Amino acid sequence: MSLFDRHSDLPGLKGVTRECTPRGKGLKKLSAGDIAVVDAPDIGRAFAQRLIQSHPAAVVNVAAFTTGQVPNYGPQMLIDAGIMLVDNVGADVWRSLKDGRKARLTDEGDLFYGTTHIARGRVLDAAMLERAFAGARQSLTDRMEAFFGNTTQFIHSEAPLLIDGLGVPETRVPIVGRKVLVVSPGPDHAEQLKKLKPFIKEAEPVLIGCDEGADSLVAAGYTPDIIVGDPSGIDTGALKSGAVVILPADPDGVAVGLERIQDLGIGAMTFPAATRSATDLALLLADFHGAGLIVNCGAGLDLDEVFAGRPQATPSALLTRSKVGQRLVDADAMVQMYTMRTPHSFVWLFSLIGLVVLAATVVAIAGLAGDGAFVDNLGQTFATIAQMARELVGQ
Repeated sequence: MSLFDRHSDLPGLKGVTRECTPRGKGLKKLSAGDIAVVDAPDIGRAFAQRLIQSHPAAVVNVAAFTTGQVPNYGPQMLIDAGIMLVDNVGADVWRSLKDGRKARLTDEGDLFYGTTHIARGRVLDAAMLERAFAGARQSLTDRMEAFFGNTTQFIHSEAPLLIDGLGVPETRVPIVGRKVLVVSPGPDHAEQLKKLKPFIKEAEPVLIGCDEGADSLVAAGYTPDIIVGDPSGIDTGALKSGAVVILPADPDGVAVGLERIQDLGIGAMTFPAATRSATDLALLLADFHGAGLIVNCGAGLDLDEVFAGRPQATPSALLTRSKVGQRLVDADAMVQMYTMRTPHSFVWLFSLIGLVVLAATVVAIAGLAGDGAFVDNLGQTFATIAQMARELVGQ
């Protein structure tokens, strides 16, 4: 008798647990009656639909199905499909979760393997989701009204910069028509930079390091052409690499970190603006000086981040990227362009085929050379080769 059968009399929904995350393979194996375990805050419609197509009995979320940041439809879709929802069980569940193992999920939101307690979360119902959706929708409206109010203020104060580049410093680095790589200290930017190696090797772009992004360039073996940011957070090696150093400054010209630049004895320019974001200033700099293409590494921005109120989703960031327009490419997109289409798993096969063809060619030539039969010619050829080898060794 299996463990599942021994505890069949215990209360709760019973099914196989599946780790349905990018790192797990559970989503491909998910089937009717299973318990899907996900890590999907503010789960969207697309992911919810994928889960629904497999007809799981329940979905257990490490995070909140709705955080209140955005009015997402995913939770309503799941519960309308008759799927039990439990959220906020916490990341500790990954320590004990076994993909493919039979489990029990109680009405109170407790997950068990047999009698071993694995996790506890909050059980959701339709009424709770409806209230959360309404609250998130009002929150988004209020946040967007404030955001675009600030955007209007930024346009009012920085229209000369955005329109005509007023205040953008000159630089000795030639940029017109060239590709530019702007590296910022965002999530996974070091890994992105590593994957951009083929692009950097081929395009030889102007390298602009923003804040600690300059250190990442140096650590990866590159020399930044331009550094934009507060020097107090940048290593001396990067600052003394020969790069043009540009300090973000207030509209009145006051720049933080000027004292360190003076102590190091290196020159620097200021970039006065209403934003202190080194990335925004670097993008405007590259745009004003005529960059042909600008690759943004470490500081991507999309509308979802604006809706969610992420710290990097500021009015200046949105307007800067709108100003640069079609010339701006996210690093991930550039990595995809430089990814080889041929699967690495087939490389060894092509090599093996080449060796086989070469060997067959040698055998054919050896066998057909001479007046005797094919086998006799082949034997004579290899005997000659062996004799030559012995003579060489003897010498």
